[in-house]
Amino acid sequence: MAGRLFVLVLALLAALPAAAQSRRIAILQGLDKVTARISTIEAPLDLRVAFGTLRITVRTCSKRPPEEFPETTAFLEILDEKRDETVSQVFSGWMFASSPALSALEHPVYDIWVKDCVLR
Repeated sequence: MAGRLFVLVLALLAALPAAAQSRRIAILQGLDKVTARISTIEAPLDLRVAFGTLRITVRTCSKRPPEEFPETTAFLEILDEKRDETVSQVFSGWMFASSPALSALEHPVYDIWVKDCVLR
């Protein structure tokens, strides 16, 4: 009986998609220009995370294999939620870890850049 249960559990685990077993997370860094504080932000794909008044959604994140030229890229959508409850999109596009100035968030209070892409 225990042997059959063990085989059943193994079969169920094998049937789960890889995304259900581990989740890709973008590692971002955020700078609050007012306080000069840098924060590390872990942003799972397609889940909105907050940094100050910003609401960040990472749509995709990829990292090249170690044998290639190092590069981490992420497609981000960033909304700014103001005190008067108005929401505006302040960034939508690709960010590159090797060239953060190439496609940067332009915001008077915050900077966001991509650091890494990991599986957890």
